[in-house]
Amino acid sequence: MEMDFERCYRAVDSRDQRFDGWFYTGVTSTGIYCRPSCPATTPKRQNVRFFPSAAAAQGAGLRACRRCRPDAAPGSPEWDVRADVVGRAMRLIADGVVDRGGVPGLAARLGYTERHLHRMLRAEMGAGPLALARAQRAQTARILIETTDLGMAEIAFAAGFGSVRQFNDTVREVYASAPSELRTARGRQRAPSGAGTISLRLAYRPPLHARALLDFLALRALPGVDEVRDGTYHRGLRLPHGAGQVALTPADGYVAATLRLTDLRDLAPAVARCRRLLDLDADPAAIDATLATDPALARAVAAEPGIRVPRAVDGFEMAVRAIIGQQVSVLSAQKTLTRLTAHRVDHEVDEANGDRTPGQPHDHRGDLRGFLSAEELLRVPDAGFGMPGGRRETLRALARAVVDGSLDLAPGVDREETVRGLLALPGIGPWTANYLAIRALGDPDVLLGTDLAVRRGAAALGLSDNPTTLERYAERWRPWRSYATTRLWRAA
Repeated sequence: MEMDFERCYRAVDSRDQRFDGWFYTGVTSTGIYCRPSCPATTPKRQNVRFFPSAAAAQGAGLRACRRCRPDAAPGSPEWDVRADVVGRAMRLIADGVVDRGGVPGLAARLGYTERHLHRMLRAEMGAGPLALARAQRAQTARILIETTDLGMAEIAFAAGFGSVRQFNDTVREVYASAPSELRTARGRQRAPSGAGTISLRLAYRPPLHARALLDFLALRALPGVDEVRDGTYHRGLRLPHGAGQVALTPADGYVAATLRLTDLRDLAPAVARCRRLLDLDADPAAIDATLATDPALARAVAAEPGIRVPRAVDGFEMAVRAIIGQQVSVLSAQKTLTRLTAHRVDHEVDEANGDRTPGQPHDHRGDLRGFLSAEELLRVPDAGFGMPGGRRETLRALARAVVDGSLDLAPGVDREETVRGLLALPGIGPWTANYLAIRALGDPDVLLGTDLAVRRGAAALGLSDNPTTLERYAERWRPWRSYATTRLWRAA
């Protein structure tokens, strides 16, 4: 990535938080790297280098600043929305693919050779896939050291290191401290109670309209899967190595996250999925600046800055929700989804407790689980769906495609190819595929012009509710039409 020195230096000199995560500042005189908003004295020009990633700065022999914690900065919005190979690779690395399958696994997911993938990442990020994954492991290790009372050997393997020696060497190199010194620096702060419980802060670029996110998620919450209570979003997670639960509470400048994991190796993917769910790597200043140029949206943007796109922790879950939500109200879809997920819980409880009457209400409070997997959905009998046969078979076709690998709904997929794969399934049309492009695949530039709520929102703002006319009008909202769609939903 080519970065303009003067523009970057001005951002550092003004301590502009909007650029945190976009690039990293290396200070050669002190041997550290920082986020642009670091409160330390602005370094001299001749002592500054700029890097596109923390891994690139570490590769240059620099250590992380203890004051501004650059490894905890929000992710780059560029890699969050870009649909090219590098953007897809960065999302998959954040989800832990390299830790689980190595560079060969990452290359296979992307359809490129390891050598070519390394060359592309080096050109854009200043570091190869192994170095980028290593930087993420270092951050995961620091979080575990500072927020748990686990032994260092346990932390080493939970963070994805192959050995304790590799863990010790990496932590010393990145933070200029031994792991035990990082824990000592934690001071009197107590680790969260409960095995596998981790508390951390998820940074974002302000502003964040938290109420809009919580309102959206609360309206669509499913018993036993997710809920909103007292300003906190709770949900169950299905993760690569086991189950988990998370509580997310928006605060000033960060989102407080409390995670309960059955396997601590899932920390990095759990954090990546929570960030994706709340769209925390977005650049709201750039998005709002574009949308505010339209007089029809200007008042809404001024009144509610920082509206994000509510995304998903699980692409398959979002696909099921979208199919069930076709041409029905949100409340009607919730009733059907509740019946579908309750059938799994009833089946599990019946097996564990034979004297419980099938269908008897079950108290899910405090016992949230991830949504149905594709394999679990295929085991649900016809009676458990509560919907017309055609829609039931669409769900089963979707699940079979996910199970056999012909359809991938992970964050690093090729968006256009995935949309084509969705449209090839019986019962899935453009609305469903585009809805998933927004919420599951993270495409920032999709307008749901035929959506009833979008059309109502457009009418409320004085725009035409004719889909064709609205599509033409929305050209002025590029490349942020997904965010305009979210605002139209809210206006409705």
